[in-house]
Amino acid sequence: MSTLSPSSWSRPMRRATLALAFGATTLAAQAQWPDKPVHLVLSFPPAGATDILARAIGQKMAEGLGQSVLVENKPGAGGNIGLQYAAKSPADGYTVYMAAVTNAAIAAAAYPPQSSHLVKDFVPVAGVAIVPHMLVVPASLPARDVRELIALLKGAPGKHNFASQGQGTLSHLESELFKGAAGLDIVHVPYKGSSQALPDLMAGSSSMMFDSIPASMPHVKSGKLRVLAVASSKRMAMLPDVPTVAESGLPGFSADNVFGLMVPKGTPPAAIAALTKAARAALDTPELKQRMLEQGVELRYTPAEDFAKVVDQEFRVWGKAVEQAKVKLE
Repeated sequence: MSTLSPSSWSRPMRRATLALAFGATTLAAQAQWPDKPVHLVLSFPPAGATDILARAIGQKMAEGLGQSVLVENKPGAGGNIGLQYAAKSPADGYTVYMAAVTNAAIAAAAYPPQSSHLVKDFVPVAGVAIVPHMLVVPASLPARDVRELIALLKGAPGKHNFASQGQGTLSHLESELFKGAAGLDIVHVPYKGSSQALPDLMAGSSSMMFDSIPASMPHVKSGKLRVLAVASSKRMAMLPDVPTVAESGLPGFSADNVFGLMVPKGTPPAAIAALTKAARAALDTPELKQRMLEQGVELRYTPAEDFAKVVDQEFRVWGKAVEQAKVKLE
């Protein structure tokens, strides 16, 4: 029995064989993903809520992926620096963006059009958490609740400051909405994240700040800060006795602060599937859920399709809020 050598194959036969070989190689490459560390990019500096969340989830995801997950902090410009860095990274699955969705929605509305956009340049992997902010004041400030704080600030118009995590952040806009709703004359002092703002706040340089629970809670426990309210739509399980801002005399005030994982458009489906599986497994870890809850983070897995709707909703709500508060940033 004779055997045809490759040189004697017809051209269609050679093409079919090459196509099969290429397909097999591609499938093998997809099956091996990831074969190097994954980079988890965020738009805030170390020690804040986004960083704490990213490192906790990233560590658990690494177990499922079989590769390290390296956190990269890219703060500045209301989150736009980190957003643009992630958007312009190769769409190969090795760059994942930890999106502070509410913050990104605010920045998109408050800043001039940027070169990158969370909705237009990314696709969702999964929603991962709700991380509401709380209203904190220096322990030295003689205000025990929101009503007393408002009375104090109104008594000295233009003489008090409020700190924020930076221009165009949720921390900033929450204060602008609070300022407008309460009719206050108070000066904004922006910082680059909670880690820079909190020392000055504790020293009394500013009179109030909307900050993440994970970043501020250690200072509340140490007695250096006092929490007056939470900005969320409902009370937090870890702070059942702390009222919402809405309950404290400013009805309608609400900011739940949504977080999720996203990747640049064009990322291979196999990589997205692996990331989704690893994220879900991480969020289902009871120990991680409890540890995050104790820090004010409610882990909540949301499938990509549903999370895309949440992102769209946040952009609509906060775009309108920015417009109403007349916040425009350069």
